Amino acid sequence: MIKTISDFYYYQLVNKPKKDAFTQKENGKWHSLSSDEFITRAKKLSTGLIQIGIKTGDRVAIISNNRTEWHLADLALQQLGVITVPIYPNITEADYEYILNDCGAKAVFISSQDIVTKIESIKNNVSSLEHLYTFDKVANTNHYSDLLINESDDGVIEAKRNILDTDDVATLIYTSGTTGNPKGVMLTHQNLVSNVLASEDRLPIGDDQRALSFLPLCHVFERMLDYLYIYRSVSIYYAESIETIGDNIKEVKPNMFATVPRLLEKVYDKIVAKGSELSGLKKGMFFWALELGLKYDPNKSGGALYNFQLKIANKLIFSKWREALGGNIKALVSGGAALQPRLARVFTAAQIPVLEGYGLSETSPVIAVNSLLPGGRMIGTVGKPLSNLDVKIAEDGEILVKGPSIMKGYYNKPDLTAEVINTEGYFHTGDIGELVDGKYLKITDRKKEIFKTSGGKYIAPQVMENKFKESRFIEQVMVVGEGEKMPAAIIQPEFIFLKEWCKRKKINCSTNKDMACNEKVVARITKEIERLNENFANYEQIKKFEIVDTQWGIDSGELTPTLKLKRKNILAKYQDLYQKIYGS
Repeated sequence: MIKTISDFYYYQLVNKPKKDAFTQKENGKWHSLSSDEFITRAKKLSTGLIQIGIKTGDRVAIISNNRTEWHLADLALQQLGVITVPIYPNITEADYEYILNDCGAKAVFISSQDIVTKIESIKNNVSSLEHLYTFDKVANTNHYSDLLINESDDGVIEAKRNILDTDDVATLIYTSGTTGNPKGVMLTHQNLVSNVLASEDRLPIGDDQRALSFLPLCHVFERMLDYLYIYRSVSIYYAESIETIGDNIKEVKPNMFATVPRLLEKVYDKIVAKGSELSGLKKGMFFWALELGLKYDPNKSGGALYNFQLKIANKLIFSKWREALGGNIKALVSGGAALQPRLARVFTAAQIPVLEGYGLSETSPVIAVNSLLPGGRMIGTVGKPLSNLDVKIAEDGEILVKGPSIMKGYYNKPDLTAEVINTEGYFHTGDIGELVDGKYLKITDRKKEIFKTSGGKYIAPQVMENKFKESRFIEQVMVVGEGEKMPAAIIQPEFIFLKEWCKRKKINCSTNKDMACNEKVVARITKEIERLNENFANYEQIKKFEIVDTQWGIDSGELTPTLKLKRKNILAKYQDLYQKIYGS
């Protein structure tokens, strides 16, 4: 019986051990740890942690890319009753200092030299921090292998595992946050275990499957899925980096992986760009197949002719898409942000099912997710809520959730906890939604992001932004206009595509700045905005916009680590453009 996080690992070892339980690239070659080797090493690490004074209830941070050692540290700590604090490896020194102090971290595991440099610069400001160990070999720094004691103390470890309570806090997840300092979400063993077990039937998991992992393990979405893979004995392969995903997919040939909509958007745009480079009959066939895919609905029959045409398209065109993803994909899971329905349609039509889900760190995370079960999906929604959750829509449209995967609260912040969990135990998600046909959850916007124009009309920016990003010319867009007479937009173009377009049109633009202010570029993007505006009521339509000449990113402060817009930062950064749109 699975009661705690550490049980997932031992369940695999007892029920279906794997030779390649965890696999990663080392010196250019894939290197695996079996279930048995992994557990043995984790026990040695636990013993070493006991010897340096790590105790039940201590907080230990893990700041690392996705790798086998991440899970080694996780299991070694979890089975001792230590609270793990996974942190993004790409945040600022100030953020590290805040989180490590807030949680009172006693030790930290770090993947590489660049993060060591950041932590060393603030270490003296974190009074609780006693130990620092790295996964990579870093000069003048303790390596985690120093903790691997030759003989593990199995009796002590087992005793500590047995006294763990399901309501004990297992981990603190610090939300990336679009404003203010991150909050430490307290998730218990029950929270995560219940979410994994309730999500099990939503993925087409079978024997001898492989999953590729590349979304950050410090985010609860990828972490929960990893626990599900471990529980179901799916072999986990870690991508080398975000840049190598394409190559790693071809090497690993995974059956599934989790992704965020932005990555799917980029894959789709790249496919369409290649199709546009074709000529004659091949180009015609490509866009014929694409149009078929964009009309696909898994819940409606397109008729005999459509089904026959789609079969031909799958054989001639979409088969190449599947080959590019390794040829074995059974499903992709999309989360973290709203997925454009057209992407779910076209990839699913191409026999690459995309299962969109929804949740938050505070809900461990899954609230709802589409599945391949009969009646289990509806494109444009995030699927049916998990069977162990009570989901209801408040009078103002906010989604409320109650169940075993709802967080224990925010660490050291009972006042903020009381703001989001009401006296009946319902968590207020902050998202606006509806239940389509009474069973499929549809998210329409963030409650705090909906705004009113001066004319009293409500604007839901996320819905609009998602639609405008369908344009190949637009990579990011933020809809603005709270209290103004009309909505407007600040647009970050898709600079790579735009550069190719300028070259084709013989427009002399050598830099992003040149493109952003070029009259022909502005006119072309205006045409895109006018076309996409047709999807909205007159009061919602974008009447004015400004184009930025820099790429938005995590490090530059416009995006969160999960690629959501940091609206406050963007608005502050581009106040000049805002004033240009609306005047002083």
